[in-house]
Amino acid sequence: MTPRESVIIALEGGRPEGLPPHFELVYKRSLEFYGRERLERPALEGIEGDERQRLLRDNAKMWADIYQQLDWSICTGFWGLEDEDQFRSFEYFREYAGDTIMLSATIDGTIGIPTGRNMMDAAMALFDRRQEELDARERRVDDAIARAERFAAEGIEIAIMCADYCFNDGPWLSPPMFAEFVTPFLKRQVEGFQALGLYAAKHTDGDIMPILDQLVSTGINALHSLDPMAGVDIREVRAQVGPELCLMGNVNCALVHAGTPEEVYRSALYCLAHGGVENGAYVFCTSNCIFEGVPLENYAAMLQARRDYGPPGAEHPAPPAEML
Repeated sequence: MTPRESVIIALEGGRPEGLPPHFELVYKRSLEFYGRERLERPALEGIEGDERQRLLRDNAKMWADIYQQLDWSICTGFWGLEDEDQFRSFEYFREYAGDTIMLSATIDGTIGIPTGRNMMDAAMALFDRRQEELDARERRVDDAIARAERFAAEGIEIAIMCADYCFNDGPWLSPPMFAEFVTPFLKRQVEGFQALGLYAAKHTDGDIMPILDQLVSTGINALHSLDPMAGVDIREVRAQVGPELCLMGNVNCALVHAGTPEEVYRSALYCLAHGGVENGAYVFCTSNCIFEGVPLENYAAMLQARRDYGPPGAEHPAPPAEML
């Protein structure tokens, strides 16, 4: 079974026979791991023609090599590029990886937490210009679906929706306001993506528990990142959503970034035990990204836990009783 085939089973509510599929939203240790910086938009400014294509091809080969070494199931390495550069990168990536790894894009027309500079104005607009705000949200979702159509035509299979809705102590909108200003638009976006043949995965950091039921009601195929730094416990989430919704994440990023390999290993075992493998659809990953500065030995400990825990039916190491 290829990594792509494995993650399809998870996204469709099943449990793959082998190790749980793995990926990360962003991997920022390519220089230390592979000897090359990831290619992003600023590095291509002013570069055109054959040289631009050479850089895109070299970047695609790097990601194919990294993902194959780390057994990733979803390619996220091109998100920092212009859309047309992503499309060309997909072609190059397929030359090196075939169809063994799923292509993705980050597309989300829903509105998350405002910046600190405009939060007060954004909050007041929901009351003072309610219909104008609702209309604007409708248009944003239309634009997101149109963009997803272009990406689907280029071969992506999963859209990861990355608007953040929550702080560490709860959503920025109360559940009733979330039900008016986010949930119906997220639902229409999910339905639009799925009509294009895409899987729809929702990412949001923070404490999602007050709005978990609303997120699930939109018909998403997967939920990421299950943030333990905000008190989200994957065991509790699994109990509430049942076995068929694909959960992604919950390996504690704070530990991956600044903990010991032993702490990371324990957090990973906890997620493997309570998020999936035996009891539900699960994609193994951190609660956010592999940032700059993450010790490679910590990420290696996380991957070792995946290997040690094994596939469904294996004799699994005992997870810690709790991790929060």
